[in-house]
Amino acid sequence: MKNEKRADRNSGSGKSRRTFVKQTALLSGAAMLPSFKMNAMYNVFNEKKLKIALVGCGGRGTGAAVQALRADGNVELVAMADAFEDRLKGSLANISKEMGDLGKGKINVKTEHQFVGFDAAQKAMDLADVVILATPPGFRPQHFEYAINNGKHVFMEKPVATDVPGVRKVLAAAEKAKANKLNVVVGLQRHYQDNYLAAIDQLKKDAIGKIVSGQVYWNSAGVWVRERQSGQTELEYQMRNWYYFNWLCGDHILEQHIHNIDVANWFIGEYPVSAQGMGGRQVRTGKDHGEIFDHHFVEFTYPSGAVIASQCRHQPETMSRVSEFFQGTKGTVSTEGDNATLKDWSGNVVFEHRGKDDPNPYQVEHIKLFESIRNGGVISNGEYGAKSTMTAILGRMATYSGKVITWDEAMKSNLALVPDNLTWDSQAPVQPNADGWYEIPTPGKTVVL
Repeated sequence: MKNEKRADRNSGSGKSRRTFVKQTALLSGAAMLPSFKMNAMYNVFNEKKLKIALVGCGGRGTGAAVQALRADGNVELVAMADAFEDRLKGSLANISKEMGDLGKGKINVKTEHQFVGFDAAQKAMDLADVVILATPPGFRPQHFEYAINNGKHVFMEKPVATDVPGVRKVLAAAEKAKANKLNVVVGLQRHYQDNYLAAIDQLKKDAIGKIVSGQVYWNSAGVWVRERQSGQTELEYQMRNWYYFNWLCGDHILEQHIHNIDVANWFIGEYPVSAQGMGGRQVRTGKDHGEIFDHHFVEFTYPSGAVIASQCRHQPETMSRVSEFFQGTKGTVSTEGDNATLKDWSGNVVFEHRGKDDPNPYQVEHIKLFESIRNGGVISNGEYGAKSTMTAILGRMATYSGKVITWDEAMKSNLALVPDNLTWDSQAPVQPNADGWYEIPTPGKTVVL
């Protein structure tokens, strides 16, 4: 894992998950524990040692496991699952290293509970009360559905699917989770970040009026590339280099830019009715960059008439920006890093939040999850996680096709990117041509519905 960069390290929060783990390694366990407010009604989880299973052992899964272990004083990591044994072993070693002495009594993953392969996730989840879903997002719908059908509380990373059938599956499971009083936290951590919470509070107080337009950004140099290794099958290569294949990742408009798109949905209080846009590959054009674009620009139109301009790119030596800016009828709101600023149309600051010392939202989301489980509460992030995922997929459909795509027609799509019942003998769903190149989406030609 030495050569891997985390896909979401430029979170816009000013604090990456990995940085946070390192910063908190010296803190005492007690300093990170939530104060539990016990519900008057008896809850079986109040005193129970909660068993955790980690599904997906990359950098994100490793960080999430450490945060979960730090979030509650009476938890235990008992099972891990990954497609690849080396990833699992490396993750377990890193979790133990990061936890140090605080991991004693909290890390108990027996060899027989280290599961590898395509059926590993279910085996690990069967042993747990709480599951962390951190595989490449293409697998998220089937793992989430299994977790909910088997009564598990869930932390799952964003995005929650890579295609529309997957979104529908997650929405159905999220509804079942709510009905069965299961907690679901989605890693759209801005919902747990103080500057965004302060901003949304001001919006509810009508501080800048109704939002009518906005601009959201995830512009950066890009992420890791994993070279093809001798002896790899095409399926293994794509799963190792998952960021560059849509069935696994969904393109970076979905895997990263979903954060900013989600903020637009949240602040406006609606989901788009349509999208149109453009994109392509100009800089990141190698065979090892698979089939995804390196830039997207989308206009999302909302039921209220608001229009959001969305842009993301992976191009080195260009302007780097991860933030959001919205215009209302009475002023503006900007969110960047740990800060939020609201101004009237004369340029006067009407509200400002400077969050240098705010708690890290990546840790907060785990603390809130375990608090809710202990208190008998229900956190239901699944629906907005799925609908913000759908919004980013809608944007991808627009840039790949060059057409106006409506929410309603997109939601009816049966174009499935992720095969069912994969095994190591399965053919990869995307195949290169004889020269090793993958087909790149072409506006005006590519079918997206």
